[in-house]
Amino acid sequence: MKNVHFFSGLKAGMPIAIGYFPVALTFGLLAKTTGLSILEATAMSIFVYAGASQYISLTLISKGVDPIVIVLNTFIVNIRHFLMSAALNEKMVYAPKWTKGLFAFWVTDETFSVLATRKEEQLPMSFGFGVNLIAYSSWVTFTVVGHLIGANLPMFLQVAMSVALYAMFIGLLVPSMRGNRKVVLLALVAAIINSLFYWTGWLSTGWAIIVSALVSAVAIEIIYSRYTKRKTVVNVN
Repeated sequence: MKNVHFFSGLKAGMPIAIGYFPVALTFGLLAKTTGLSILEATAMSIFVYAGASQYISLTLISKGVDPIVIVLNTFIVNIRHFLMSAALNEKMVYAPKWTKGLFAFWVTDETFSVLATRKEEQLPMSFGFGVNLIAYSSWVTFTVVGHLIGANLPMFLQVAMSVALYAMFIGLLVPSMRGNRKVVLLALVAAIINSLFYWTGWLSTGWAIIVSALVSAVAIEIIYSRYTKRKTVVNVN
């Protein structure tokens, strides 16, 4: 029965694996142009396994940012995974802690969406592993393929590919901004604060990103919470 659930999970996760193909491929290629070896790029996908954070790390690595700052950036960007893992913990059937720990490590935005929206009240752990495993395997495999492709590109193309990193960030941001004022404000405030640090030189690149993200998130959350309270009071009256 476990095998049946596992293969069902693989099937459910196949669209995610296909979707990871171009993103992981591009990451591997950009990792090569940034100067990471195939071992380093693959290790990042194996042990970090966080799309946006890995792209941010490439930028910080290329600028020679302190590794501790890169780790802090990764932690902040991925802090939402605590909530996603906690939510899925209630949905999955009982399993040993080490099993759930490994399962939580493999949770991404996409696998969370697939698992959290299932109609079943509780899901077999083998099903969850199937979804997570095929997505994880796709990400790691195509990172390697992308790095190998990058190694065979002419040098002028490798240099030009650095522009693709910024295009990728725009591609990740724009869809989430559509029809969502909160995300637009978050991005705008963070960009203004980061620009201030950049032009004044008050903070290094890595710390500027961390502070900009935190200040923007806290400020916008306070503004929206106050706005919601006022709206509620007005409706009640």
